[in-house]
Amino acid sequence: MYKKPTIQIDFNEMIECNLVLLSKTDFKIDSNQNTIKLKEGMKICVYMEDEDEFGKQDNLIAYGTVEPNNSGAFTTCKWNIRIDEKGIRHESELHKK
Repeated sequence: MYKKPTIQIDFNEMIECNLVLLSKTDFKIDSNQNTIKLKEGMKICVYMEDEDEFGKQDNLIAYGTVEPNNSGAFTTCKWNIRIDEKGIRHESELHKK
């Protein structure tokens, strides 16, 4: 997995082309088992487990900004992540030069 702490999410919970449901509460556990208090404007890295065509782990990674869920959809969700312009990539793509 990516070396920096990341927060696991489900990219299938995308509600716009660059907006994904993040959390029902103010807290998420990162990949280092730290409790992260979410707040508006916070920059975070998120991931979803995935594999390449050979079955080797190659997680999906994205960077973005935490924002309140003001979409009008999925009202039980308190926070979303707005994915940056680089989008969602496989971890292996981050290591290519």
